[in-house]
Parts: sequence; C-alpha cells; structure tokens
Amino acid sequence: MENYNLISVIGPTASGKTSFAVNLANLLGGEIISADSRQVYRGMDIGTGKDYSAYRIGDTTIPYHLIDILDAGEEYNVYRYQEDFFKSYEDISQRGKIPVLCGGTGLYIEAVLKGYSLLNVPLNEDLRKELESQKDEDLVSRLKSYKNPHNTTDTIIRKRLIRAIEIEEYMLNHGMNTDKFPDLKPVLFGLDIDRESRRANITIRLEERLKEGMIEEAERLIKSGVTPEMLEFYGLEYKYLSRYLSGLISYNEMFSSLNTAIHQFAKRQMTWFRKMEREGFQIHWIDAKLPMHEKLQMAVEILK
Repeated sequence: MENYNLISVIGPTASGKTSFAVNLANLLGGEIISADSRQVYRGMDIGTGKDYSAYRIGDTTIPYHLIDILDAGEEYNVYRYQEDFFKSYEDISQRGKIPVLCGGTGLYIEAVLKGYSLLNVPLNEDLRKELESQKDEDLVSRLKSYKNPHNTTDTIIRKRLIRAIEIEEYMLNHGMNTDKFPDLKPVLFGLDIDRESRRANITIRLEERLKEGMIEEAERLIKSGVTPEMLEFYGLEYKYLSRYLSGLISYNEMFSSLNTAIHQFAKRQMTWFRKMEREGFQIHWIDAKLPMHEKLQMAVEILK
C-alpha cells in the first residue's frame, strides 16, 4: 500500500460495490467514505439504497462517512462534498487507517480524484427573483450564453437551471477557488457486471425496496415537510414516487418508468467511468459475479 493512499471502488448501481468495498476495508484496516449524492440525507434510506447491514462483518462494524449528514430538503452540492470528503480523508489517514472511497456518483468521485477547483457560491436572492419571472426556454438560452457554462445538463428541472445560472453569474465576478488539497495516490477498482445481469439485479432490487416500504418512506418525507417538488429534485426513485403519490401516474406506470430510469442511470454511470479511463484513470475491473474471496484476492494482488 506504500504506492497508494486511497482506494476507490466504483461501478454501476446494483453491482455489489458496497459489499466489496466493506470487505476490502475490513481486510486492509480501512474505513468507507461514501460517494453517493443522495445517501448524505437522513430519512432517505430505502430509496437511496442504504444498507446499514452491509457495513457489518460478523461482530465488526466498518466505519463509514458522509452518510446521514444532512436532513432531507437541505441543499448539497459537489463543492460541499469535496470539502467534506477531504475532512474525512484526513481524519481517517491521521488515525492510520486506509480511506476507501465507494460510490457511483461520477462527478463526486472525479471532484476529489482530480482536485477540482470549485466555487462556494452563495445564494443571490435578487437574481433568483429576476430569474423566477422568466420562462424555462429563456433560462436555458441564458445559461447557454455564457462562454463556458459549468453545466448544461440540468436544464429540465427549473430549480437546477436557476442555480446553474446563479453559479455562472458568480463566476463572472469572482475567480476560481484555489484551495490546495492533499496529494492523492489512488488505486481504482471497478466492479464489472454484464448488462443482462445488471438489469435483472436492478429489477429484483426495485421490487424488494417497494416491499420494504419505499413508498411509505416517501410519504414520511412529505409529511416531514419535504415537498413533492423537492422529491422530484432528488431524481430516480423519489421522482417517480412523488408523481405516484401526487396521483399523476398509476402504480404500474411508476414501477415501469422507474425501472427503466434506473437502467438508463446505470448505463450513464458506465459511460462516465469509461470517460474517466479515456482521460487517464486506470480502473482495475473485477467481475462482479466472482465469489467475494476471489474478488478480494485479485484486489490484494493489484495492491502489492
């Protein structure tokens, strides 16, 4: 491990990366740092796939970080994640443990591995009031008018669109953040699962989560003050559960649309990871269907 100071376990949803990361951390004396953009929220457990039992191996509980750190409804972004990651990373390292980054949110993973220079952009209430009066198509045009817009992918959800413009306006008047981060020497393991197995796992897991009470979880979130619109903002499970609970779609429509959306999400995750490889990251791919002891053995051999 002298050549590395961070292990990262990535892979598409339903590939078993959490279980592998936890077993690897247990073997090496490590702690997990989550790289999941929604597991930061308390009360969003079933829908985000938090499996607390996965962090227990026998009588041992592997410590995990950046899970359940915010109330649902609070705003969180890649800047805050980057800041929180490095705090956890330094804490784990200073205690002589090995940080194991695990998750499927590609932007969060790249933000720490590449050390992105990011902006902590404050809210601009005056600008927001101005933008709220404009049509969606005008907001999209404005975002695309900036020389190098930081993100043009969030043009469907109005709240994200306004936030993107807010960031661009801030960048026009302020320089980039020049924070210095620790020198990371990561080794990346990716869990590779064939398309048909991944699709089967996703559908089975969705059925299980619905039986475990995912709809009731969304109802509790709404009763706690999280609006249906905010649930839509969190995407995937909560987007379609919100529409179902609002009476906009039937149960069968919710299940079918959500199942398809998760399949598409997994495909986008793999596209992101392949992009990382093209940009120079070496990812050691391990067959997700191998027995755990074989996966661990392969990882240990690579780490030597």
